[in-house]
Amino acid sequence: MSGQTVSILEGNTFVVSDRAGNISATLTDPEGLFAWDTRFLSRWILTVDGTVPNVLSTDDLRYYETQFFLVPGTGTIYVDADLSIIRTRAVGEGFSEDIVIRNESNEPKEMKVRLEAGADFADLFEVKDAQPKKGQLYQTVKDSRLTLGYRRGTFNRETFITSTAPAHYEQDGLTFSVRIDPHSEWKTRIEVEISLGRLVDPRAGGARTRHGKELTQWLLGAPRLRSDWEPMARIYTRSLVDLAALRFQARAVDEGALPAAGLPWFMSIFGRDSILTSFQALPFVPELAKTTLHALARWQGTHVDRFRDEEPGKILHEIRYGELTAFEERPHSPYYGAADATPLFLVLLDEYSTWTGDKQIVRSLEVEARAALAWIDDYGDRNGDGYIDYQRAMETGLENQCWKDSWNSILFSDGSNSKLPRATCEIQGYAYDAKIRGARMAREIWNDPELASRLERSAAELKDRFNRDYWMPDKACYALAIDGDGRKVDSVTSNIGHLLWSGIVPTERAARVAELLMSDALFSGWGVRTMAEGEGGYNPIGYHLGTVWPHDNSIVAWGLTRYGFRKEAARVAAGILQAAVFFDGRLPEAFAGYRREMTRYPVEYPTACSPQAWATGAPLLLLRAILGMESVEGRLLVDPKLPVTAGSLEVLDIPGAWGKADAYGRGTIDVDIQPLEVTVLGTVRAASLTTPSGGGQPS
Repeated sequence: MSGQTVSILEGNTFVVSDRAGNISATLTDPEGLFAWDTRFLSRWILTVDGTVPNVLSTDDLRYYETQFFLVPGTGTIYVDADLSIIRTRAVGEGFSEDIVIRNESNEPKEMKVRLEAGADFADLFEVKDAQPKKGQLYQTVKDSRLTLGYRRGTFNRETFITSTAPAHYEQDGLTFSVRIDPHSEWKTRIEVEISLGRLVDPRAGGARTRHGKELTQWLLGAPRLRSDWEPMARIYTRSLVDLAALRFQARAVDEGALPAAGLPWFMSIFGRDSILTSFQALPFVPELAKTTLHALARWQGTHVDRFRDEEPGKILHEIRYGELTAFEERPHSPYYGAADATPLFLVLLDEYSTWTGDKQIVRSLEVEARAALAWIDDYGDRNGDGYIDYQRAMETGLENQCWKDSWNSILFSDGSNSKLPRATCEIQGYAYDAKIRGARMAREIWNDPELASRLERSAAELKDRFNRDYWMPDKACYALAIDGDGRKVDSVTSNIGHLLWSGIVPTERAARVAELLMSDALFSGWGVRTMAEGEGGYNPIGYHLGTVWPHDNSIVAWGLTRYGFRKEAARVAAGILQAAVFFDGRLPEAFAGYRREMTRYPVEYPTACSPQAWATGAPLLLLRAILGMESVEGRLLVDPKLPVTAGSLEVLDIPGAWGKADAYGRGTIDVDIQPLEVTVLGTVRAASLTTPSGGGQPS
């Protein structure tokens, strides 16, 4: 995403352009106007007298609005212009773009202004995998409107382009003959509307006002934060704004929004991502969790479908709306290839109810929750050994169906790949937690003590069995997985931190897990790596093989907090939050696992999503961890253990079962992390990789 500017709206529609506001995408470039998994514009280039203007600056005014300040190109490195150009783009269902050209000279100016337009209507999977189109592209001009379209059978997508200023319309764009008097300006508004087989009522024209009010209400409704460490407030606000931007209006529910996974590849409903992001954000914007639970319950699996990896009671992995899904060339309508989303659904349901005091949602989703519990023991356990494992039914499905879902993420210590089916360790922890929480819901809300007792016995048996089968005495560590040959996958990874979060680790082994997480092999100084340095598959820029994932670290920190390792949790939080400073407060999906003393900067992973939902939620869960915030019998319990660098920290008006409450803390823990050193005009920047190396790619 380097050198690109992103404007997005609630996860449904987004634009990726260059810093001048132009789009010139080849098939595999993630540039364009995207909506519902289709690219509605692949070419959108502004020229003045045949030349692309130069960029002065680009401002992201709000998450849905971007402004570009330009001057006509001169053909040299020097800028000495008396014309200035301002493009202001607001994204709605499509987008509106105001173009203003100012003449600052004492002479009139005449020029040809052109907007070149084109659309390849690529499915998002085609953008990722460079597949050709199978239908027909067309362009028409009628009644001062340019229509770009694509048709394949009954699948029809169209883009409509109009202007408020008189223009000459052609099949590849609009041309304006412009005359500007001295010290005057010319302007037009371009409306870009989209159709998904039927004319969609455009909302782009009102996007600035409507979404401006929504964002203001969103921010005012969240808790207020004050901190002596100045970047903290900026990181917190950035997280809230990006969560607002990533809200996805789910067709499965009548109102509310849930988090889309991330830009540019994952702007849709993802079960695992929406659940974990909602969990992270729960103390701050609990409404995300409520919508997520209802939406995922609505889409819960009801029968066996091998193409979609669907099973009764199973929670979906993702939904897509593009051409390849419509013609069943991809199984994502929806696709259920995630072995962890179902127990995580139960974890979020109980956590949301406990935090907010909303027991009605547990009653209303009782049928779905019981179906999810049944899936864990029935379809989730394929071979009857008591563990959830996974194996895709068809080649179109995902090979790895855990959160580390790249093809080579589950490697042995010698670097060789494991065999399917795989039962990764963290999923067993999620299942344990889901059963404990299911028992609580059954006893306290469903009035079913028999089910509660059965779940508690099952959870205790799972914990005993897991600690026997997954423990590696020679490494004093839990195995990453048990593979299809029954072998322990013996790499040391960050997954062990998720075991602390779930509570499946006995107290006598927790200290060893914390020691490993904070060892030089796993902790880079910026955060815990996905795989330990020294393992055969380790690669600091491998997607799941040594990079640092902020969301992973937030879960690790919360797990450390659960077991009382507060200094270690504070150290993880300090590293990740300091890394956020280098990314202007917006944590990416992942960054390189190089040692902190080696790079002095967190190094960007080349294809990381940004913004990405659970990276956006990571600072919020880290705040909860260092403040020790828990809901206990309808009251907010606060037990702060902050790094010294945080100074004084206040979070005011935290919503929950108690109404609103405040949390305070002061930094007292020396986290043994070197301070940030490099500043440039008050800001710092992350280093950047230009080419991928090793590891898997986003699935």
